Amino acid sequence: MSASAGAKRVEQLDRVVIRFAGDSGDGMQLTGDRFTSETAQLGNDISTLPNFPAEIRAPAGTLPGVSSFQVHFADYDILTPGDSPHVLVAMNPAALKANLSDLPAGADIIVNTDEFTKRSLAKVGYAANPLEDGSLAEYAVHPVALTSMTVGALAELGVAKKDAERAKNMFALGLLSWMYSRPFESTLRFLETKFAKRPDLVAANKAAFQAGWNFGETTEDFAVRYEVKPARMQPGTYRNITGNQALALGLVAASVRSKLPLFLGAYPITPASDILHELSKHKKFGVTTMQAEDEIAAIGAALGASYGGALGVTTTSGPGVALKGETISLAIALELPLVIVDVQRAGPSTGMPTKTEQADLNMALYGRHGEAPLAVIAPKSPSDCFHAAIEAARIALKYRTPVILLSDNYVANGSEPWLLPSSDELPDISVEFTTGPNDADGRFLPYLRDPETLARPWAVPGTAGLEHRIGGLEKADKTGDISYDPANHEHMVRTRAARIEAIEVPELEVEDADENARVLVLGWGSTYGPIGAACRALRQRGLPIAQAHLRHLAPLPANLGEVLAAYDKVVIPEMNLGQLAHVIRAKYLVDAVPFNQVSGLPFTAATLESMLEDVVKNG
Repeated sequence: MSASAGAKRVEQLDRVVIRFAGDSGDGMQLTGDRFTSETAQLGNDISTLPNFPAEIRAPAGTLPGVSSFQVHFADYDILTPGDSPHVLVAMNPAALKANLSDLPAGADIIVNTDEFTKRSLAKVGYAANPLEDGSLAEYAVHPVALTSMTVGALAELGVAKKDAERAKNMFALGLLSWMYSRPFESTLRFLETKFAKRPDLVAANKAAFQAGWNFGETTEDFAVRYEVKPARMQPGTYRNITGNQALALGLVAASVRSKLPLFLGAYPITPASDILHELSKHKKFGVTTMQAEDEIAAIGAALGASYGGALGVTTTSGPGVALKGETISLAIALELPLVIVDVQRAGPSTGMPTKTEQADLNMALYGRHGEAPLAVIAPKSPSDCFHAAIEAARIALKYRTPVILLSDNYVANGSEPWLLPSSDELPDISVEFTTGPNDADGRFLPYLRDPETLARPWAVPGTAGLEHRIGGLEKADKTGDISYDPANHEHMVRTRAARIEAIEVPELEVEDADENARVLVLGWGSTYGPIGAACRALRQRGLPIAQAHLRHLAPLPANLGEVLAAYDKVVIPEMNLGQLAHVIRAKYLVDAVPFNQVSGLPFTAATLESMLEDVVKNG
């Protein structure tokens, strides 16, 4: 395929944003994933944003049924999937209409003309064909008969017409791979593996890819190819990884570094299910996964595993956390380690399962009956999910507490290059179980605390002489006996709270290039990328602005109050209605300015840049 690669002029670009869009059945997620994988091999920095309906098969050709995959790649460090696509591949009128408003003037639009029939146009409200009425004049439109050209290219293979039409996404992938000088060898190997049991489909998809590549080479509509050079990155071995994959591997690493078997109790729920799928592949590392009958059974099994001496984990999204609340409270009373992963999605109730939000922070901090504090942390990016998972396990094991790890749909399904760490870089989080009496009288006191961490001893059931009472009723200090004594209850409530406050977390670091900024942007979780890109753009324009990002949300870093006091204005962008801002205002009496969005989509850097520019200039 590369024999005549030099036949057309080649231009260098520093970055490109491409969006593939079509019906849920058009294979846009697969197409975007393959383009991303090939791009990763070239060494570009990458950030992706999959966007798809919650329905398993939404109505074909309709706006609610549009699925898209956006990939941003560059020859320098990037922080977001990009605000506006430079290229839109639209497989039908619905894909064009759903995405057109996001395109800047001059953007390339590659459209599958075979789908622009009167019926398809009418289905999405087009009175006239936009390819013919001049409404797309401000864009560079490239009409390509993707479906019929794919069917024609496969005619000699004897493939059924339906299967041939389905291969049109590979035609599009071949064309875009040619346009942006992407390699293709691993995609061909992928197709051989994916359709190994159907040699006819292997041949069809490879031929469709080849046809798309050749079309780019020969058509006069694409006179220029583009190249994006590799980014300068820290030396090492990289792989492209999604947040859910990184989180799963982080849990495996935590199991290995703690020398404890990993048990996952989970009930499938969007967008957390991929963690269950990934962990089920790693039995050789002592990982046990259980797909429970419901959310309550899942966390009950995970807590039971922790009681038995394992690293207990349960994964879910917001609706599942609501169901798990009582068992989380039980884990707090028992003072056992447990990691609860909440991959947030838009709510309330079942909300919008495939859309992103940060609205579970209040539930994570306070969503239990009684005084029931626990630790809460949040990863900032897909690759950071790996390290956040290890940190969640460290805190859970060392302080004998449940930890809620707040990921979200944007982080979970997005991807980026991940520098593989060596095992000796990872922290030792091994645990010493109590194996004998722990007081001067030769008794075992299950609630006798470590004076530094306030953590109680962890004794594996069945250890001779260490029998002890367990359950949800209030415990007597030290002995763990059932107690209704008022003074003891107050002591235990305050001690459990003090144990969370005693957790050692790193101090908050501030990015303030010139150290003269008067405005601080404080974020948490997946807002890291858009905030960082916006602040970077403002600094490049000479506007001073500082940025700080919270990973630990309970307890908060010890120096947070000092950091907040050093700035005249604190702005907190969140994908909710101001939940962190409320916490900051209440705890530190700082008049933090919330900037909120609950659209189911992540912030764009341009939106934040405009808002922050106004704050910096006008106060």
